[in-house]
Amino acid sequence: MIGAGLNDVRAFAMFRRAALSVAIGAGTLLLMAASANAATHDLVNFSGFSPGTIVVKTHERRLYYVLDGSQALRFPVGVGRAGMAWTGNARVEGKFVRPAWAAPASIRRENPRMPKVIPGGAANNPMGAAALTLRGGEYAIHGTNRPDLIGSFVSHGCIRMYNSDIRELYRLVYVGTPVIVER
Repeated sequence: MIGAGLNDVRAFAMFRRAALSVAIGAGTLLLMAASANAATHDLVNFSGFSPGTIVVKTHERRLYYVLDGSQALRFPVGVGRAGMAWTGNARVEGKFVRPAWAAPASIRRENPRMPKVIPGGAANNPMGAAALTLRGGEYAIHGTNRPDLIGSFVSHGCIRMYNSDIRELYRLVYVGTPVIVER
């Protein structure tokens, strides 16, 4: 009888250690996922633009969402490569979650084996979690499947954001939001 009780205690202790290990592992994964999806924006002093305007400063590789006459949310972004960046004014023309992507002819010439359309949510879809289209769909502010390229001159003119950041910006803006892209 005593031997059976001792085996039960040992089995229970092993179960507790296993459960604790699983809980620690799950907690670590949750913390890693939370930090990977944490927004990377900050609140900064910013003036000279109307509230609700998106301002992209390509030389800084930063996007600003103007909150009021003196503050904006600032986000890191990837911008157009040399010769592919653009400047000027636009408006958000469309808002899309997990958009499919059809590569323009210029990109398909560089990569002739690229599929005509990459479905939304596919691992190789460069649009990421969401997109705000500009200028008849020629350009977009969008998430990315390559977060390591944020902060670089990398695109064919689009503005790339971390997926957590595009989700935040998507929530704040509406179709018609003014966009100003400066060097």
